Amino acid sequence: MEQMGFAICCLSCDAPDIAGSQRCKSCISSHVKARDKISSGPAITKADRLSREFITMLANPSDFIENSEHSELMTHYKSLIDAHQGTSQPKTAEEVKQRFEAQRKKKERSLIRDVASNRKRSSEALTSKEIEGLLLKISDKVPEESDSYWEELLEDVSELLEED
Repeated sequence: MEQMGFAICCLSCDAPDIAGSQRCKSCISSHVKARDKISSGPAITKADRLSREFITMLANPSDFIENSEHSELMTHYKSLIDAHQGTSQPKTAEEVKQRFEAQRKKKERSLIRDVASNRKRSSEALTSKEIEGLLLKISDKVPEESDSYWEELLEDVSELLEED
């Protein structure tokens, strides 16, 4: 709901906040329709432009914290959303330090590094045929017969020699 700009509805809802519940599904469905209606077609009237700007601000309140007109409201709105989601801004220097430590200790994940780490290592070197076979699997080239390749090369060389 937050990405759609309707998190305020969840904040003021009297139903339990259980993802996937029937109440949540019906609200999300109606809000998707409302957002689509607001954002469909060109914004012709001032009301169209205002409603789109409002939805954009509610969907990304942290982007408008520096806004001179809406800073206080967007800061408050963002803090309400964070509190609802169980996260909040650190209030003391000790909390800030703890967050930095937790971030520092958090291991960065990389899909490529994870795959490389899980790859079985082999002490044997691949033969040229095995390397060619692997390269053919990842390329679009049609495999050539190596014998015919050498025969063609020898014919080309013999033609060159005959020309001299």
